[in-house]
Amino acid sequence: MTFLQVTLFLLEGFKLSLLIFAVTLLCGAPLGLPIAFCSMSKFKPLKYITKVFVWIVRGIPLMLQIFIFYYAPGLIFNIPISRNINLFFVQNYGIENMGMIIPVLVAFAINYACYFSEIYRGGIESISQGQYEAGYVLGLTKSQVFRKIVLKQVIKRIVPPMSNEIITLIKDTALANCIMLPEIIMKAGQLASRNALVWPLFYTGVFYLIFVGILTIVLGKVEKKLDYFKS
Repeated sequence: MTFLQVTLFLLEGFKLSLLIFAVTLLCGAPLGLPIAFCSMSKFKPLKYITKVFVWIVRGIPLMLQIFIFYYAPGLIFNIPISRNINLFFVQNYGIENMGMIIPVLVAFAINYACYFSEIYRGGIESISQGQYEAGYVLGLTKSQVFRKIVLKQVIKRIVPPMSNEIITLIKDTALANCIMLPEIIMKAGQLASRNALVWPLFYTGVFYLIFVGILTIVLGKVEKKLDYFKS
């Protein structure tokens, strides 16, 4: 295979990696906010249940969570759920591997939502109580204080840790190959076994480096735009 053919072949797998990245970010980032609010709730049962849930999700390796979401439904209900999902999407939409993609997306979204929730919680709790009180003195409601005073400061403070998690996310997409989902590392492995080509395995790093470089530039610009919050 030529260099161009290998690049195009690996690019097919990287598209799947980008899909996992995008869906996780679009679902996990918003989901993390209600989880954060629940973990800060004054209703103690809700608070402790949420904290235990976050502790479990953050404590179990992501690869194991992928296995759980992929294998557990079939084992519990004794139905080949993944195969049925695959057949449905292939017959109706011509899309393959959805029986593997959906469990991976669910596992990633829930896992990263819990990590994001802790970042949100830390950012919200870092705002001094005096700023809340000042807002109340001005006649603002609790929601107005949060939206007009607290939220922008929280965004500024959580951008650096969120950036780290987002960059880690694109690299974690490689874990999808644990259930034989053909992302870029899996594609490179196929070239190694079928065509005796080892160098594509190392070449996959170039795809990650380029994308991480783009993310670093974009997130850096976002952080600079929030510099007006500096005291």
